[in-house]
Amino acid sequence: MSRNVLVLALLSLILASSCITRKQITYLQQGDEDLTDSLISLQKFQEPYRVQINDLLSIRVKALDQEMVNIFNPVTDANATATTEEAAYFDGYKIDRHGEIRIPNLGKIKVIGLTLEEIEHLVEKELLDKSFKKEANIYVTVRLPGIRYTTLGEFGSQGGQVFYRPEVTLTEAIANAGGINLTGDMRNIVILRKYPDGTRIHHVDMTNIDAINSPYYYVQPNDILIADPLPSKTLGLGENAFSTITSLVGILATISILLIRFNP
Repeated sequence: MSRNVLVLALLSLILASSCITRKQITYLQQGDEDLTDSLISLQKFQEPYRVQINDLLSIRVKALDQEMVNIFNPVTDANATATTEEAAYFDGYKIDRHGEIRIPNLGKIKVIGLTLEEIEHLVEKELLDKSFKKEANIYVTVRLPGIRYTTLGEFGSQGGQVFYRPEVTLTEAIANAGGINLTGDMRNIVILRKYPDGTRIHHVDMTNIDAINSPYYYVQPNDILIADPLPSKTLGLGENAFSTITSLVGILATISILLIRFNP
């Protein structure tokens, strides 16, 4: 009998530690004292992205006489079906291992570590110095061909995701990937982010409202988002209390049969 009690106590402990609670699957929770409508103080600005080696840039040059700058702009095929990202692969400017891009008539320009706005000013200055007069009214735009990131682990969909917008929040990126599964650990979203000196690991608790003020709340190109599984999935138990109890009842029944058989 004591052995049965021990087994039952052990199963009860597993049940208590493996059930997924409401707090584990609720996004951006507030404290009990903040349940009324309130203004959330957001971070004022997102740090501008600084381009890195292997980034693709979409550069467009405009002028009063557009024919004068056609050499700098890729030919647009009206019947083309390629996405913005695919088009940039063939027609964009790739930052080489030296941190440079090569532009017709201008040659190589070092852009590593610059923001998109800084690259616009730099290219415009080079064009005015080497190819055009100020009266040409040159206008340069530099864009990334979307913000691409990768999701791994307990997301609704895994793999490469892309947003064609200048800014993407972590909340939007997760929603775009189908959300985090019930078996995913929302309290510890891991972000692998590339920097000029290497890759760093960051952690964000998506169950806490303070996540929106995290310096990593805005997704950057080439981010890798990882949602690890909760212990309940590791143990092979259910996603909620009912399914967990059902699994444990089956286990308990099997153990009871074995105990009766070998301890008549």
